[in-house]
Amino acid sequence: MAKGCKESQAETFVFAGSNGQNGQHYETGMNSVSRKPAVGPQRRSRMSRVASDLQSKCAAYVLALRPWSFSASLTPVALGSALAYKLEGSVDLIILMVCAVAVLVVHGAGNLVNTYYDFSKGIDHKKSDDRTLVDEILAPQDVVMFGALLYSAGCMCATLLYFLSTLRLEHLALIYFGGLSSSFLYTGGIGLKYVALGDVVILITFGPLAVMFAHAVQVGYLSVLPLVYAVPLALNTEAILHSNNTRDMDSDKQAGIVTLAILIGPTLSYVLYNLLLFVPYVLFCILATRYTISMALPLLTLPMAFPLEKQFRSRCYTKIPQKTAKLNLLMGLFYVFGIILAPPGSLPLL
Repeated sequence: MAKGCKESQAETFVFAGSNGQNGQHYETGMNSVSRKPAVGPQRRSRMSRVASDLQSKCAAYVLALRPWSFSASLTPVALGSALAYKLEGSVDLIILMVCAVAVLVVHGAGNLVNTYYDFSKGIDHKKSDDRTLVDEILAPQDVVMFGALLYSAGCMCATLLYFLSTLRLEHLALIYFGGLSSSFLYTGGIGLKYVALGDVVILITFGPLAVMFAHAVQVGYLSVLPLVYAVPLALNTEAILHSNNTRDMDSDKQAGIVTLAILIGPTLSYVLYNLLLFVPYVLFCILATRYTISMALPLLTLPMAFPLEKQFRSRCYTKIPQKTAKLNLLMGLFYVFGIILAPPGSLPLL
């Protein structure tokens, strides 16, 4: 998720310690005895530093992925699978796991691309939320190689899905590579984020496209049904990116890039954030009153939305993207449960 959102603080967790042990040493004699000489303090210290460096490196790679944003990937996969369950009566768990991994690694790779290009264009600085490259936590070539590795892993997952699912190859390739291209072009290549088109990319990719992908690999065909059901989730996911861009308006202006938040200004950005935040709840109310009460489950997260609106109105944007991502995850999970618990034939079908 959302892919344009950024971690507020890059932290590195270091776990030091080692329990190294060298091989056995044998002495000749009438009674040969095997001994394990004690490891010297210098060697223990050296091994401890190696372990500490390894832990630090691994933590840096994980944090560079911005895992807190992955709710924007997981909830669409869960939603598409839930819709497939209501249509087919069952879900292939292996396909579900492979699909989730494919979407997650592409999302993570897109976050790395965002980190690299924001740094290379001078957008990220010491006061930015994402300081992976600014603080030299990772080197630029590390970010590039890690991103390429994740894209490769995603392609391997897509290949596996071809053999596991009955979905036609051209349809699988169209949806998957459409999502992969969007994750790269958000900041890479032409950089859609920098020309006020990033919001459109996120709205489509982490909404209809991801839900359709998860649904199609389960049922084996394309359908417009996931596109409709993805709307509430897509709007709420876009709220994550919009809050992030609104917070970064000043730094983005200085860097010479254009976002939707910059174009419409703080006041209309507040109005748009409210629409993205509360329109999904209106849709859930309609579904709950006209079709099935189980669709009222996402309304349980409504009390979490009002503090976000108040904080946004006061223009105190600290942690708003992360808090909106948390709301997105919980609302998405309740949405999925509402679909699964709906009585047979109660949900509207196109």
